[in-house]
Amino acid sequence: MLATDVGFVAYFTVTGLGLIPPEWAFAGYTDPVMVAWNWSFLWIDLAAGATGLTSLWLLRRAAASAAGTTLMLVSLVLTMASGLMAVAFWTLRGDFSLMWWIPNLYLLLFPLPAVVALVVRPPGRPAT
Repeated sequence: MLATDVGFVAYFTVTGLGLIPPEWAFAGYTDPVMVAWNWSFLWIDLAAGATGLTSLWLLRRAAASAAGTTLMLVSLVLTMASGLMAVAFWTLRGDFSLMWWIPNLYLLLFPLPAVVALVVRPPGRPAT
């Protein structure tokens, strides 16, 4: 989770500085509509990263922090939404580049086990 949340910030930093090599870029990377589409993820990705990093910080300070686990759930759901939005977009476009599908499928799927665990056994409820 830490790597993913830092990755959100790193991706938009690298993108903003124009450091992604053209051969690694997605189809239409310089098209103004595609640029706007890509930047439309900024707020959901930064919200996912900020809530995730804050949750990890809170949980390090207090192991049973309800605020930390709640923020973790928010972060994981935002991460899944971001991945789903990208995968849906690439599906609608019929663009199946593994270079962009793999990271977005990761964003969609990696949170699932933690989301299930947090929903099935909410913070403060003992394991049965």
